[in-house]
Amino acid sequence: MVDEVTQEGYLPEPLPEGQSPSGADDLEQEQVSPDSLIEPENLSAEKNLELTKAIDRINELKQLVADKDEQLSALEQAKAGIEEKAASISSSLSEAITAYKGLVIQLNPEVLEELITGESIETVNESLSQAKALLSRVREGVEAQISLTRVPSGAPGRMAPNFSALSPREKIQYAIGRT
Repeated sequence: MVDEVTQEGYLPEPLPEGQSPSGADDLEQEQVSPDSLIEPENLSAEKNLELTKAIDRINELKQLVADKDEQLSALEQAKAGIEEKAASISSSLSEAITAYKGLVIQLNPEVLEELITGESIETVNESLSQAKALLSRVREGVEAQISLTRVPSGAPGRMAPNFSALSPREKIQYAIGRT
């Protein structure tokens, strides 16, 4: 069992020669000496100096946080201004696109107004080109249909029949009224 305790590390390791256990050194230092009375004053001064530095650092950090808060509020105000400008520009753009669409409709009377759509200049232009393509296809189809059903203009000229090529019998039949 002793072996188990030493293997698990429960027994302290033996100290090298000339060293005493840690508790023995502490007992020797606890004796009051004139030098030891000066040390607490030094420690107190050091602690006060560290405390002063920590307070200064805290004040610096507070000032830094205040500066950052000011910057943040300035940025939020700038953001609100930019959003307001963006809304104004968006409404102006919307009005300009509506005016452009009206102008396109006015300049292209052959295209139906309903075929020109879009919420941007590009989409209005695209819908205009599609409407013109549709209009040209319809026009070609109508022209092709009209060309198939052409009626000559006016009546043919009245001329007497040419009987020279007919035989005498055919001439007689024509005169009697038989074909």
